Amino acid sequence: MQYNSTKLFCNKDKYIVYTFPSKYLENAVNELSKLPGIGKKTALRLVLHLLKQAPEQTNSLGESLIKLRNEISFCNVCHNISDTETCLICSNPKRDKSLVCVVEDVRDVMAIENTNQYKGVYHILGGIISPMDGIGPGDLTIDSLVNKVAIGEVKEVIMALSATMEGDTTNFYIYKRLKEYDITITTIARGIAIGDDLEYTDEITLGRSILNRLPYENSLVK
Repeated sequence: MQYNSTKLFCNKDKYIVYTFPSKYLENAVNELSKLPGIGKKTALRLVLHLLKQAPEQTNSLGESLIKLRNEISFCNVCHNISDTETCLICSNPKRDKSLVCVVEDVRDVMAIENTNQYKGVYHILGGIISPMDGIGPGDLTIDSLVNKVAIGEVKEVIMALSATMEGDTTNFYIYKRLKEYDITITTIARGIAIGDDLEYTDEITLGRSILNRLPYENSLVK
């Protein structure tokens, strides 16, 4: 039986008609188009590109995605993505465990590591407080951070969240949770423009922001 499916998709206020000669092609396009920033047109181009490649290359891509989903772990100390129970940064004896940099997600860890300016460890929140998106403090790893500080091994916590309203709200919430402990709470210097995400900041600016961090209280509006 010959398969033929015609679907109408909206792309930037324009409606495009796709007639799929194969249900396998249609399913692959539908799945890829669910990824952020990829529309039906781009998904179709990617799928057709994969069909032109050697079967082992496409199989390798599929296997890597399956392993990513099924075998990846999260560090039991900082919540970073890891292949082992404890990530390479937390298990590195040369890293300063008394210095903890609080970031939103793994992309920020990668950005800061690329500066080669930071020798402490990290704590990944898994997001930032955003009521409009239904994300509250309980959805993040803030309690884990507080427990880490309460043990007494942490001397300084660096707030390294994006310079947005949600980032500042999260910074302030964490500050209120930690201010009773005998630690230094700092924030990265505002060489980063207001509203910018850490992952898009160049390495030099980000590195200097880490080195020139300020006491968090100085960033509060009096």
